[in-house]
Formats: sequence, C-alpha cells, structure tokens
Amino acid sequence: MRRQVITGGAIVVISVASAAAYNIVQSRWFHAAGQRSGAPIEAVSAASSGQGAAPREAAERGWEQAGAAEPVTSAQQSATVAPMGAPQPQSAGARPPQAAAQAAMPPAAAKPAIACSNPNAMGVTRVVEIDTAGGPGFGSQHFKTFDFLRDHEVALTFDDGPWPGNTQAVLKALADQCLRATFFPIGKHATYHPEILKQVVAAGHTIGNHTWSHQDLQAVMKKSGQDAAIEEIEKGASAVHMMAGAPTAPFFRFPDLRHPPEMLTYLGGRNIASFSTDIDSFDFKIKKPDELVRSLMGKLNKLGKGIILMHDFQKVTSIALPQILGELQKNGFKVVHMVPKEPLTTLPQFDEAVLKENKLPTLSENKSTDSVVRTISGQ
Repeated sequence: MRRQVITGGAIVVISVASAAAYNIVQSRWFHAAGQRSGAPIEAVSAASSGQGAAPREAAERGWEQAGAAEPVTSAQQSATVAPMGAPQPQSAGARPPQAAAQAAMPPAAAKPAIACSNPNAMGVTRVVEIDTAGGPGFGSQHFKTFDFLRDHEVALTFDDGPWPGNTQAVLKALADQCLRATFFPIGKHATYHPEILKQVVAAGHTIGNHTWSHQDLQAVMKKSGQDAAIEEIEKGASAVHMMAGAPTAPFFRFPDLRHPPEMLTYLGGRNIASFSTDIDSFDFKIKKPDELVRSLMGKLNKLGKGIILMHDFQKVTSIALPQILGELQKNGFKVVHMVPKEPLTTLPQFDEAVLKENKLPTLSENKSTDSVVRTISGQ
C-alpha cells in the first residue's frame, strides 16, 4: 500500500556540512571531541507543505558518538528474525534470545576513530539533521513530501541486523570508504548480539529501529489489535536502545514496508520518523553479488539519487558492498549521513518487558564465559 500523506504538521530541520572523510558533524546529543571540521553548517527548514526556508549558518559542532528502486514495495519479503546461532538464516525463528540481557543503561560503547587512512575514500559529503517532531516520512516509495537529497546523492541504510559476520563485513566496507550509514536493527537480533550492535555504534553510524521481531504490523493489527502492534514497535526500540548502550535515533522502518495508517499516527504522536526507501535492493531475493551490484546500480542510475535499502543481515550484501561503494564512487554519487535532531526516548514499561525476556543482568555481565568458568578436571 502506498501512502503519500504524513500525519501531523512536521517540520524537518536539515543541517548540512561539507565534511572530509570522518571529520563530519553530528547533532547536540553527541559529545564534541576529536578533530573538528572547518566547514560551516547550513541549516534548512522544510515546512510540512514541502516549501523550504532560506538557509542559515549555525555554529560548528564537533562529531563523536556518545559512548562510543523502482517504485515497488517489498511486501513479499520474508520475516528475518533468526534464531541465535543459525548459520545463514533467511526466515524467522521462534525461540527466545539466549544472550544475556543488558541493564537499561549499560556501559557505553567505545568511541569511534575519527581519522580516515584512505586518501581516496568517498567520505561523507553532507550530514543532514532530521527533526522528527510529528513523525515525518521519508522515501519516495511511500512518502513524497520531504525530498532532501540532491542529484547524485544517496543515503545508505541497512536493515535486520545485527548478525555475526555479515554486519562486521558491512562495517568494514563502510570504514574503508570512510562512510557512515543508518542501521535499522531488529530488537531480538540486538539481544542476541549486543556486542555487534555496539560495534555499529562505535563506528559512528545512526541507529534506528525495525521492530522487536520483524512482524508485518498490518497482520499484527488484524490478528491481535493495535496494542500488539505498538508493543512490537516499542519493544524493538527499547531492546535496540539497551543493547546499543548509547543514544539511538527516533527513526523507524516498517517491516516489509507495510504502513498501517494507525501506526503512522502513533509514530507521529511519539515524534518518530518513518523511513521507506527510494531504491529497494531486494538483496533478500538476489543471491549473487555481481547480480546485486548490477541491479542496484541500474535502479540508481535511472533514478539519479535516493535512500537505498539494504540488509546487513544478508550475506550477499556483505560480499557485494565494497563493489557497490566502488560503483557509487566511479559514477559520481555522494553519500549523505542522516542524524536526528533529538535522541529517542524509550518507554519504561517496554524497557521492563525486554528485561523480562532475558535473564537478570549481573556485575559480571561483560566478562567472557572462559574468564568466569574453566575446566579443572576432565576434558
């Protein structure tokens, strides 16, 4: 289903920076540290009518993370919540997460390295700050009002992680090109692999939410009602926030890009932005890296710009991403990084619900099993 109307009179504030490699800017919910970019920040306000206000100069802010398509929907995509420890899953799993739970505010992730060692890297061209008040929507497959990308600009997004091996390969490909992206993790996967999610945070990427267990919210509402759909959203937000150990963004992507109107209204009331896509890579269907590169670049060259949807959960994407980034660079595309004006505030009742899904945390939570338990007799 396509929706082109955004609930509420949202105003999006976009801060623009020309940034060399990793010396880029982030919003005020990050600590200023490290080397600062000398580029001024341009702020652009877009009212809900789509009319842009005049640019203005703002004070420069340093960057460092705190603590640390063609117009078709992907409704056919299978659910991708996987049981922990599965080799390379392609469908949902039912058993509960086995990883240890984190406290509501666990120790913050390591801070990201600022320097970029690749002199020929793409780097981030602009950083846009998004005011999520009223729940604006982005991505032309479903939302037409806010189109902030210029010709030959892309925003890279990754869904369904974190997942062993694949997410780390995606992070390396991005780091090699000194790029930052937006990740939409699944809550359950975050509880399976919090250490991988912390690596995403530490690299300076933006962290959104992709529900607790990747259920189609239209189906959830039909079967169990609106409260069940809200729980799927909010438990995902709480889990990702807890496991990240750092501020997360009020950015949300609906599973299968299916947007129940009632849930768009709910997100608007929570000041959470909805992200569809301009270009769906369909990497959950395409299994050959070369084919994925050709398909994605064909769509992008036709459209000329866009928010790109990929999955750090998918092995094919982790293999193809270095070549995709190389093709972007060769064809003159520039990467824009999206950050929120304000961080997400989770709801206490859903924080508690996530904790109940896991064992209680202890002071030894961050120790490895081998450092706590060792074999002293037998084999």
